[in-house]
Order: sequence, then C-alpha cells, then structure tokens
Amino acid sequence: MFSPYYAWARRRGAADPRQHCALNVALYGPRGKRWALTERGSAMVEAQALGIGPSRLAWRGDALEIAIDEMTCPLPTRIRGTVRLYPGARTETRIALDAAGRHLWAPLAPCARVEVALDRPALRWSGAGYLDHNAGTVPLEADFTHWHWSRADVDGATGILYDVTRRDGSALSVALRADAAGQVAPMAAPPLAILPASGWRVARAPRSDAGHPATVLRTLEDTPFYARSLVAARLNGVAVQAMHESLSLDRFARPWVQMLLPFRMPRRKG
Repeated sequence: MFSPYYAWARRRGAADPRQHCALNVALYGPRGKRWALTERGSAMVEAQALGIGPSRLAWRGDALEIAIDEMTCPLPTRIRGTVRLYPGARTETRIALDAAGRHLWAPLAPCARVEVALDRPALRWSGAGYLDHNAGTVPLEADFTHWHWSRADVDGATGILYDVTRRDGSALSVALRADAAGQVAPMAAPPLAILPASGWRVARAPRSDAGHPATVLRTLEDTPFYARSLVAARLNGVAVQAMHESLSLDRFARPWVQMLLPFRMPRRKG
C-alpha cells in the first residue's frame, strides 16, 4: 500500500495490485538494523500460498510459516530463514476504519507465539507475536490524513489502540483487549500522550493512563511519512512496552516523498 510504483501506475488509470507485491522484513538489534522490502510483479507471485519472489507464506498445520529469502536495502545483505507464528486463537473481529466501509482492519491473531530461526544473519529466538490484516478498495491517502496504532502485552492479553483521522475531518478511536482464547472486547482508551516528533517531524501520539506520560524507548524506523517506535506507557494500570506506529498520509502523497521511496523499496519485474 506504500508502493511508489503502484501509486504511479494508479495515476495512469486502473492498476493491477498483483503487479505490486512485497514482503517487508525488519530486524532490530544492538548492532543495528536490517530492512528488506523488494517489490515484485505478478510473474513472481504465487497465489496458492502467497509466494513473493523467493519468499513464501503458507499455513502449515496450526502455524503460519514465513520462509524468508530477501536482500536488504540500501546496503545489500541477505536475510534468510523461517518465522513460524502460532495463533493463540483466531478472531472474527472486522472493523471499518472509514464511514463508507472501504477500509477494513482485522486483528486476526492478536495473541500469538513466534519462533524465529534465521541462517543469515544467524539468529534464533521465540516470544510473543501478533497478526493482523488491512484491506481497502481505494488508496489510503484518499480517505485518511494520518493515524496512530499501537499494541502491547497487558496481563497476558493484548491491548490494541488505533486512532484514525479521516480526510473529511472526522476521527475514529478503537481500543480493544484481546485474550489468548480469541475473546475481543472494548477497552477503556487512556488519554493521548503527545511525544516528540520523529527526526522527519512525523507526529507521535500513543495513549497512556492519566498521570503516566509515555516515553520513547527507541525509534526503530524514521522516514518522511512513517515512524515506528518502542514506547513505554501505562495501560489500565499496567506498565507496558508498546510497539507504536505513526503514519502521515499527507506527507506520503507528496511527490518528493514518492521520489525517495525507491531507494528503500527496489522493484524486480520478474
């Protein structure tokens, strides 16, 4: 959905999304980070199990298996190995983010376990995981100006906060608590906690209990239109470390940003 090639194709008329597929892999560690996001055309996309170039996603029994074989960008190094995600339970929750229902969000497996086994670089670990899904029939920038999303482990469950500002000026705030049994229920949304903007001046506004300001522990991604941050906050009385994402779609739509994106997202036609 953030492909500059897809955006350029749409400006020329109807565009086939199958020509613009990619698997995004991001690794963060004490010695730096690795980022891979290579777009591929339909000739390199396998529909039966979602194969994208040399990488492949498929359900194997009760696990979603992601076989990764990608090159990082802009400095080329290989990321190769397997990630397996075991859902605690799958949910049927579907939420329309806009009034017309053109954009849907689904927390498919908000409580999950992941096992990571990489050959390159040589890394292995396991821990808590999360799987959700976004779908839309029109570009995001057509209906939204920006949004903030975060998730955190809260007493054995997952707290999810989603704040969307629509293009017409209206807003949607979603606060959910999901447990390992697949039960999803509304959660009291704490106040917004305005944080310092990212280096690219992307606004960051997670939520945290009143009287407990949030803090940025680490900025993981800092781009002209998107920031991903590890944030310390407090949700319903529980101290948490939350993964937080900020997205400025006004910034994303600017031509100068579109011209920069290919440096982080190369394309292979196949």
